[in-house]
Amino acid sequence: MKLNVNEDLKKERLKCTFNTEELTNFLDGGADKTLNRRNLESFFLSDINLKDKIPMEYLSHKERYEEAVRKSCILFKKVNEWQQNNDSGSNSMDVYKSLLGGSVGSAIIKDGSPFAVHYVMFIPTIMGQGTLEQQGEWVGRAFSNQIIGTYAQTELGHGTFIRGLETISTYDPATEEFVLNSPTLTSYKWWPGGLGHTCNYAVVIAQLYTQGKCYGIHPFIVQLRDEETWEPMPGIKIGEIGGKLGMNSTNNGFLAFNNVRIPRMNMLMKNAQVLKDGTYKKSVNDKLTYGTMIFVRVVIVRDLVSSYTSKAAIIATRYSCVRRQSELKPGAGEPQIIDYQTQQYKIFPAIAISLAYKFAASWLWDVYNDVTSQLEQGVLERLPELHAMACCLKAVSTADAAVAVTTCRLACGGHGYMNCSNFPNMYAMTSATETYEGENTVLLLQTARYLMKACQDAKSGLKLTETVLYLSNFKSLRRKNWITDLDCIGNAFLQVAGSKIENCYFAINQLINSGMSQEDAWNVTTIKLSKATEAHCRAFVIQSFITTIKTVHLSSELMKVLTELCKLLCAHWMLNQMGDFLQYSNLKPSDVPSIQSLLEECLKRIRPNAVGLVDSFDVRDEILGSALGVYDGNVYERLIEDANKSPLNQEPVNESFHKYLKPYLKSNL
Repeated sequence: MKLNVNEDLKKERLKCTFNTEELTNFLDGGADKTLNRRNLESFFLSDINLKDKIPMEYLSHKERYEEAVRKSCILFKKVNEWQQNNDSGSNSMDVYKSLLGGSVGSAIIKDGSPFAVHYVMFIPTIMGQGTLEQQGEWVGRAFSNQIIGTYAQTELGHGTFIRGLETISTYDPATEEFVLNSPTLTSYKWWPGGLGHTCNYAVVIAQLYTQGKCYGIHPFIVQLRDEETWEPMPGIKIGEIGGKLGMNSTNNGFLAFNNVRIPRMNMLMKNAQVLKDGTYKKSVNDKLTYGTMIFVRVVIVRDLVSSYTSKAAIIATRYSCVRRQSELKPGAGEPQIIDYQTQQYKIFPAIAISLAYKFAASWLWDVYNDVTSQLEQGVLERLPELHAMACCLKAVSTADAAVAVTTCRLACGGHGYMNCSNFPNMYAMTSATETYEGENTVLLLQTARYLMKACQDAKSGLKLTETVLYLSNFKSLRRKNWITDLDCIGNAFLQVAGSKIENCYFAINQLINSGMSQEDAWNVTTIKLSKATEAHCRAFVIQSFITTIKTVHLSSELMKVLTELCKLLCAHWMLNQMGDFLQYSNLKPSDVPSIQSLLEECLKRIRPNAVGLVDSFDVRDEILGSALGVYDGNVYERLIEDANKSPLNQEPVNESFHKYLKPYLKSNL
């Protein structure tokens, strides 16, 4: 039965002061890309074979995985069909991104695809670290799914500290083979997606030994399962790691080796090489080995953080317009809960955050592509800056996304706790991003090392890179008007970041000068270092937002709304860290009320455009997957509809009554 659009939502959409399609096109990168995305979504989401027969949460762990494999196989058959019949100019990787890290795939396989790592890490690693000969041998087979691969790096005993990995690959010149072994329980590979039962190949990161010497970690292509029977290969111990908070369709696995032999050319040798006699030829830069991790961190910021944050904002905003509760004024009836200022305070920052990280990720993606192309010519100058920004943006953005999803869930009250709201699944997915591809605290400290060197360079008068250029002049930045001038607010973020970085630099040097070792001095400063890195990251995000507003060509109506969102985010973050701004920026105690007023004014001005903003994110109901966030606003009808899908509601009397309850009741007569 087709439902009419909820009257409250109808009225909200009439209040919008800007053209929602203009914002949609801007976020997509142009009207042509919006059209292509919508066509792609319709192509995949209209396939009846990809529809859920019963909701995912009612399936067993085993059934979830099997259903995910079934859908994944259909998806990738359809990719070939799309490519053959579509002249839109999108390449295969763009389509795979939409299916695996983007909107379409998460709608179809809500709990994560067991094929994801194959496309996001296995293939990119071979392309980025394999020779042309190796790419020719492996990439075509991988793209056509003749083989399915994963990326086996993390071990039971070591994660982010990859130099400590224990898996060993020893070169045997007599047979021109590498011999892989897992010498300890903690050396078992642990966590790779698809490793459990889906993949038959892996890029394995192991310590390379040749001619009696260890040369550190290197990547190797290893066959895990027979290509016909899928039985584990000799010497391979493999399985799935078990249930998790979320992502239970990704088939995360464990892996151990017992004298597993692979050909010499199965070591990816674009950078470092082992010759036939065992001679080791060093890479130009050992950090090139980390290229895949940088790529995935960039993808997380660009595709996942903004996606989940915007979905949470859509659901909470639309639900808040439909839901009526309590009374603002006696006898006036129950208002929409979005009219409560506290509700706006929970939801509107999520809208701003989703846009802010999208703009910051655009810079990160452009620099990644630029640095990658320069690496081909052996130019490594910008690699440290890229690594530093990928680390801190991944850490801060994923933490913010998890908080935003939780806050939006709380804004939906008890209904937000239900699986059909999609908040539980979204929280599980965003929370996972805080630890995979680098635990966030460790990543913040990796960026901190770059910042300490940059601070030293600034004091030595050396040239600074783009993202730390402010370290040379942050003390001279001046204030104008906190309420009207975005540059002034942006300068305050730079002052805080610069001061916190400088304080860490002085603190470490003072400890070293007093006789403490450099390692111990670093360790006792890590709390301040991680907070300084977070300040640096937030300053960068704000600057990216401000730069976007200044440089894009949009209608004045839309520019006003984006400016209000930028000011809201600035005020929100400033008030959350007010101590830092009072201590390190030009902000004075007498200015604090003006920042609070700015926040409240922004909430008020954004209020008429709230639904228009989330509508501009242009997320289809099938992709949103939420009874609370449907476009037509018929929330209560959807809640009843979803409740009736429960297997417990398929029969009037559950068999437990006859088996247990009835005998128990009779025994008490």
